[in-house]
Order: sequence, then structure tokens, then C-alpha cells
Amino acid sequence: MIKYNILFTFLLLNTSIAMSQKYETQEYKIVNQIDKVEIRYYPSAAMIKVSANMGRNNNFGKLFRYIAGGNKSDEKIAMTTPVYMSNDNRTMEFVLPRKFISNNAPVPIDSDVETYISEPKYFAAIRYSGYSNERKEKEYKEQLIKKIEESKLKMLSDHYVLSYDGPTKFYNRRNEILIQVNYSD
Repeated sequence: MIKYNILFTFLLLNTSIAMSQKYETQEYKIVNQIDKVEIRYYPSAAMIKVSANMGRNNNFGKLFRYIAGGNKSDEKIAMTTPVYMSNDNRTMEFVLPRKFISNNAPVPIDSDVETYISEPKYFAAIRYSGYSNERKEKEYKEQLIKKIEESKLKMLSDHYVLSYDGPTKFYNRRNEILIQVNYSD
């Protein structure tokens, strides 16, 4: 009985934490649907990125320190979703809150961290759940490429892996593979 009470408390706590963490999410507009693949228009967004051969955790740490106040303004910045990963996880990017699209983002202290405003783009996207791993990323990337090719769209980038959830969220996780495409409404 004690084991079930502990399990119930753990699940209730995790649900409360997951439900209370409402992060601002990058805006996009779905312009077409091809089976499980969405064609999306992403307007410009304020972004930060770091590219290093150190791996995912090191890159995340550098970006997290920037939003935690490790910038020349000592400004704390709200966490947003999604987190972009590319180049075999050597590049990681955070979307900054919308207010930074018209206001300058704080200047990074770490020379590996770059702030920029993204260009408006079209992407093909496929969603999957659970914890992401190499096998899932490869499987969904192949499905996405197949659909892009069948639809006669031109790929303009390598793939991005997007993660919307922190590691403590155990269910209803959201991950996506995105590839920039040449698309016109």
C-alpha cells in the first residue's frame, strides 16, 4: 500500500509540474497537411545558438547560463519552446521570447553564444512522442524526407530535431523533425 501511495504522489506531482510549466512557444502557421506531415510557415524569431563539438549537454549549459542571467545585461530570460538541435547535436538553439524580436536581446558573455533574428521560412514537420533517440530521429527523418520527395518539394536544409519538453516530463512528450523546404502558398 505504501508503494502505491508513493507512486500516486509521484505521478500527481509530475502531472502538477507538467501542467504548471506553460512556456511561450515559437509561433508558426500550418499552410498544408500531407498525411502526418505539416508544411509550416515560421515568421522571424529572436534566437540564440551555440555550436561546439562538446555535445548536447555542454551546449545546453551555455544557452541556459545565457537565459539565467549570464549575459552583459544580467537579464534573466524566460525559457521557451522548442529547443532546436542540428548538425548531429553539435548545434543547439533556443527561441527567445517574442518581445526580443523588436527589442535587442542581451549581448552574450560567452563568445560561443550567438544571438540573431531568424528569417521567415517554410518547413516540413513530422511529430513523434516519447523520449527522442537516434533510432527515432532516423526513422522520422526518413519518413519526412520520403513525404517531401513524394510531394515534389525541394529541401533547403538538413534536418532539425525539436524538443518541447524537459527531461522530467514522462508522458505526452512532443518532439519533431523539421526540414526547410521551398514552398509558396
